[in-house]
Amino acid sequence: MARIAGVDIPNDKRLEIALTYIFGIGPARSKAILDGTALNPDMHARELTDDDVIKIRDFIDKHYIVEGDLRREVRQNIGRLIEINCYRGQRHRRNLPVHGQRTRTNARQKRGARKTVAGKRRAGKK
Repeated sequence: MARIAGVDIPNDKRLEIALTYIFGIGPARSKAILDGTALNPDMHARELTDDDVIKIRDFIDKHYIVEGDLRREVRQNIGRLIEINCYRGQRHRRNLPVHGQRTRTNARQKRGARKTVAGKRRAGKK
């Protein structure tokens, strides 16, 4: 397994897909990286030579923020929003959706499992 940006790239995947296992690299960036390093996107990760891995590693380090640095930056941005007490920061603090989604129903992913509340039944049903 090739190790790029602290992540083991899966050998059995095509290179274009394998690079997306790195946090901060999606399909579009993966294609851009392979274009910039002149590598074949249909090649499997197990076929990479050490020189190819070094080429990819250098290109990513030079052009993109990925993995730990990106996670830290995102966490700091959210912390800043919470600290300045803006609307988005309040939504993060209360663990509610930030981007205007409805919360009367749904929003289960963000709010977690349902919590049963006593006496909260519709008046029309018996």
